[in-house]
Amino acid sequence: MTFNEQYDVVVVGAGHAGCEAAMAAARMGLKVALITMNLDLIAQMSCNPAIGGVAKGHLVREVDALGGIMGEVADAVGIQFRLLNSSRGPAVWSPRAQCDKQLYRVRMREVLEGQPGLHIRQAEVVGLIVEEGDSDSRRKVLGLRLRDGRQMLAGVTIITTGTFLNGLIHCGEEKYPAGRSGEPASVLLGEALRALGLRTCRLKTGTPPRLDGRTIRWEAFEEQAGDAEPTPFSFRTKKIVQPQISCHIAFTTPETLRIIRANVHRSAMYSGRIEGIGPRYCPSIEDKIVKFPDKTQHQFFLEPEGLHTHEVYINGMSTSLPMEVQWEIVHSIPGLEQAEMLRPGYAIEYDSVDATELDRTLRVKAFTGLYLAGQINGTSGYEEAAGQGIMAGINAALWLKGEPPFTMDRSEGYIGVMIDDLISKGTNEPYRMFTSRAEFRLHLRIDNADRRLTPHGRRLGLIGDQAWAEYEQKQARMNALEQLLGTGKVTPEGLRAAGLGELTATAGLTWAQLLKRPEVGIEAVLGAVRDDLEADPLLAEWMDRPSLTPEARAALRNEARAVETEIKFAGYLDQQKKSIAKLKAAEGVAIPEWLDYGAISGLSREMRETLERVRPITIGQASCLPGVTPAALGLVHVSIRLQEARR
Repeated sequence: MTFNEQYDVVVVGAGHAGCEAAMAAARMGLKVALITMNLDLIAQMSCNPAIGGVAKGHLVREVDALGGIMGEVADAVGIQFRLLNSSRGPAVWSPRAQCDKQLYRVRMREVLEGQPGLHIRQAEVVGLIVEEGDSDSRRKVLGLRLRDGRQMLAGVTIITTGTFLNGLIHCGEEKYPAGRSGEPASVLLGEALRALGLRTCRLKTGTPPRLDGRTIRWEAFEEQAGDAEPTPFSFRTKKIVQPQISCHIAFTTPETLRIIRANVHRSAMYSGRIEGIGPRYCPSIEDKIVKFPDKTQHQFFLEPEGLHTHEVYINGMSTSLPMEVQWEIVHSIPGLEQAEMLRPGYAIEYDSVDATELDRTLRVKAFTGLYLAGQINGTSGYEEAAGQGIMAGINAALWLKGEPPFTMDRSEGYIGVMIDDLISKGTNEPYRMFTSRAEFRLHLRIDNADRRLTPHGRRLGLIGDQAWAEYEQKQARMNALEQLLGTGKVTPEGLRAAGLGELTATAGLTWAQLLKRPEVGIEAVLGAVRDDLEADPLLAEWMDRPSLTPEARAALRNEARAVETEIKFAGYLDQQKKSIAKLKAAEGVAIPEWLDYGAISGLSREMRETLERVRPITIGQASCLPGVTPAALGLVHVSIRLQEARR
């Protein structure tokens, strides 16, 4: 007799996608099982123990604004925080945090184990339980088969297996099956997914060597400290509690380049042993040398992996060269002459599923009850995985409850941009988020992620009462400040109080109009309206009182900067809002499932095949497909009405 367990949702894989998916579904009131091959490695940071970065920090903020957990966990264990691109415009400001690797997975497990309705199980998944449908219905996934003989039955199955599907590690001439170094690959599940008929491809990623920090001559390197005032990821974080550390900057030498050039043929990447395609924007060190032969120097970052370990990550030295060559490369860098290597770098290739097999909720279109999230969909990075995970968990729960799905379009968030890119275009290399991928990046800033998405999180049941009350208070403060600056008139006394007495042509201006001038900042304007702030109980919180903690003072300053951004860039934001309205109008034209593209005359064979393969659900999504022209969209639009009339 088979031993069965029954759940509403089962999530396979406890990486960042799996953790977010399981937490979202459990917080929405469902009984959830999270299955991992090793309970001690939940949310293991297999590459760099860092969260965020350019555009990736935007994703973390959006996950947090929806009620996800990545940002809060990173804030709790972050040991160096930096706000990247702070010298540029607010659209591209991106937080990043170096985390304590061990504390991160410990804290994540604590959060998961503290969630009612979430059950963590250690097991290996070997297959799916599939109910075959008739010719007019989709096949249905009913759950999972485990190696120990159990069956886990569920209304929805979410697969988030990262790099484990038929994972193969390469280190020089050596190769062996693994999901991560020291962990087995998921071979049987990979075969089960292929048996479903899903389109798959091989992708590749890599990791650098790790060094013993006690054997590094640190004085040889430039120190890189974190920000004096850390920028947290979570809107709910009140204080950064961990001690803060410095990283260090290193550079290659001519000898480093000579060693790599002499041995590049031994790299798994260049010997032909790797079939998978690697990430273009995170190349291996040998890839950098080959593709940029004129560059005489390459930069590395020496980043400690935690407060209670001597292990150091060499950011920028990802490699699949043989162990002995890695040893030579490390020792060719001044300051690392005596460095001991704790772990070699390696490349890993793995199976991913063509994301055009998915709809906007991340459900596999050919099946009922099957969702995919994370690197299995062709993405790279913890942050991209987390964004997909929370969306898959939310939509799995909504589907089981019989409620409409929750989706984001490209104007609502970087998560929406990412999912739209994946399901519309697919990817032939690990997909990485960049701010340049977003058409409306001035609107999709880190400072307004909560204003854009927290109301959705509250409606879905992911934002608690206290967090919601704090959100409403913050929005009330910001709205009141915007109103004050938009109605209050500039006075000579206020200008003198703000140190702006030299400004001319200010008669009749409001403070908001004055703030649009590039030489005027929000701090000066707040000083000018100090009396008005103090007179209003709501706005009095903006006063810089001695009783305020540094964290509270920084939070209020960030709120003021968000108001400043809305005022200074109001014209550009209005233009983007008009563009967003046009996009939404296109998104609103639905393409029915029954539309026969073969009956539309005038479509090229290439466009017809693309539309048949992806089956876009709106004209807006179809417009993003490669090779689909505006003229073709017009034909599709007309054909919807014609075919509907015939039906």
